[in-house]
Amino acid sequence: MSVPTPILYWSVLETEDWRLHLAATEEGLCFVGAQGQPYTELTDWASARYPRHELARDDSRLQPYAAELAAFLLGKPEHFALPLACRGTSFQESVWQALRAIPYGETRSYSDIARAIGKPAAVRAVGAAIGANPVLIAIPCHRVVGKNGTLTGYRGGLDMKSRLLAMESGCPLTATVAASASVEIR
Repeated sequence: MSVPTPILYWSVLETEDWRLHLAATEEGLCFVGAQGQPYTELTDWASARYPRHELARDDSRLQPYAAELAAFLLGKPEHFALPLACRGTSFQESVWQALRAIPYGETRSYSDIARAIGKPAAVRAVGAAIGANPVLIAIPCHRVVGKNGTLTGYRGGLDMKSRLLAMESGCPLTATVAASASVEIR
């Protein structure tokens, strides 16, 4: 008797201003891609993290996640309620949990996160774990900045990071996102 191939479901969230690939397992959202990146960003990630899974487009299954992300990009809600299914080491998962504790509109440094997980000397390892975050926005790694407040690396690129931070702080860049009332899954 053969075991069925597990499925990794995917879709694309598109608004006038955002285009993000999403993926989920039966357990929850496991991938949010970078702004405007091609489908290959998702396939490359999936082949490395879920090599035994088959990718299957399923817009209706991903719709709740897309709706929650779209609402966030319009300024509400300030946190995510739907389940996440992120795979990582126990260290990475502790870092990702600390990121989820950063309040909306606030930032923390890599050192702050290292202290929050009880590993104050592990700043570089914290940076690597943040870089491995598969669920951009929902796990808000964009809220981590350099010790002096400067923007530092972000898998989605510094433009995406600055745009998210501006949106959360209520800066004028927010108007661009708020103006995009049409949200679509394509």
